[in-house]
Amino acid sequence: MGFVTLGFFVFETRAMEGAIVQMVSHGFVSGALFLCVGVLYDRLHSRKISTYGGVIKVMPVFAFFIVFFAMANAGLPGTSGFVGEFLVILGTFSVNGWYAAIAALTLIVGAAYTLWMVKRVVFGPIQNTQVAELKDLDRREFGMLLLLAGGVLIIGVWPAPLLEVMAASVNQLLAHLAVSKL
Repeated sequence: MGFVTLGFFVFETRAMEGAIVQMVSHGFVSGALFLCVGVLYDRLHSRKISTYGGVIKVMPVFAFFIVFFAMANAGLPGTSGFVGEFLVILGTFSVNGWYAAIAALTLIVGAAYTLWMVKRVVFGPIQNTQVAELKDLDRREFGMLLLLAGGVLIIGVWPAPLLEVMAASVNQLLAHLAVSKL
């Protein structure tokens, strides 16, 4: 949520709009990732990354969703995470290039950690005999993840309606903040 804070406190229109998009995106992506963790926990009752490995071999549909949401979390273009992060960095760069560079560096570190987690949980050899017995998503789980993926893709591919809705509020807030209270 550091991007949201940065987006609000550089007092720039694009950065603030990016922060709001990032909050909406965070609702979709984090909710989906928690649902994915819940699916795995419900089946194996373990929170340790080392318990998993090779999940793609027995749960290919689930693996698609967890990789998709992990990439959205890392800011893959075409997803809602990218739109929010890009707008925040773009707005921040117009105020201070160093802040934007530091923000971009945190994106790289976050993406590296996310890819490390995906590699250990989803790919590689099956580490646990219990993983070999897992069942893929049921209809309810598939439906929920599909709806969340739809939200992530819609905002990522076509953010204009969301940006238009918030434009007046953001401009009014920035105008209000520009007036001195002294």
